[in-house]
Amino acid sequence: MWTVIYIAPNKLIAEKYKKILTDEGMLVQLRPIGSAHLGEHASVEILVPESEAEEAHEIITGAMGS
Repeated sequence: MWTVIYIAPNKLIAEKYKKILTDEGMLVQLRPIGSAHLGEHASVEILVPESEAEEAHEIITGAMGS
């Protein structure tokens, strides 16, 4: 089961965090939310397998601080 660990404000930030997580060996899915017409500016959910959610959240939190 996939779990949302963060909602990025746009696709660019979501892709940045996806790369950080995949570089750590995690599986990551991105799921746009909101209206389709917003395109690149729509918020994006970042999802990982439930078993990796806690570790992924810690990695994202650390990345935000740097």
